[in-house]
Amino acid sequence: MNDVESTNETVRVVLVDDHAMMREGISVILQSSGGIEVVGVAGNGREAVSVVRELAPDVVCMDVEMPVMDGLEATRQLVADPSVTSRVLMLTTFDREDYLITALEAGASGFLLKNSRPEQLIDAIRAVAAGEALLAPELTMAVIKRAVRTGGGAGLGLSAGQPDSSAGPRSAPEPGAPAESMGIVVPLTDRELEVLELLALGLSNEEIASKLFVGRATVKTHVSNVLAKLGLRDRVQAVAYAYRNGLVPLG
Repeated sequence: MNDVESTNETVRVVLVDDHAMMREGISVILQSSGGIEVVGVAGNGREAVSVVRELAPDVVCMDVEMPVMDGLEATRQLVADPSVTSRVLMLTTFDREDYLITALEAGASGFLLKNSRPEQLIDAIRAVAAGEALLAPELTMAVIKRAVRTGGGAGLGLSAGQPDSSAGPRSAPEPGAPAESMGIVVPLTDRELEVLELLALGLSNEEIASKLFVGRATVKTHVSNVLAKLGLRDRVQAVAYAYRNGLVPLG
């Protein structure tokens, strides 16, 4: 995946929405923000797949409900294409949990409502471009937690390292307690577990670096190691994994 490390680097964006006025409005907001360039647009999912493959943007702002092909299917196709390195930020008018769950299952790196403030959209695009999946909004975290509680998290990529459900429910470990004490085999170092726990609390790389008194590059390395060792696709799956396996108490 593309990885824009600094706001000094221009984030290239493709906007996908079936309403021209919405595309134009978002484009004005992004172009005036500085550091973000709208390089292409599409009016439906099928067009989006073609445009993204041609232009290779850093981020795709993808509407959900569109004619011809919806944004969820377009996201599935893009994420499944090994030649595509763009990350997808879903944008929707509808506050529907099923859309969010399906978007995460499809491989989206973030999910934002269209009534969010302009600065939230700008921050979300920059975060997604930097590889920091958008986990901050309360809706996202609430749905992940609910999916974990109800056992519906399999679609979020929780198969890797998932404990045997026949063993019955386990209480959450004490903060900082090793996963092995819960009977969970997690091939992570103590520092990687600490980073995973902080990820699950919604902290960004910069916030984790500040909390652990290390550099952001060090945190990025730890995050990459966590994903690789657990066989997870991105930070969204890492958060879901942490809650599902009891590494972080559910609030």
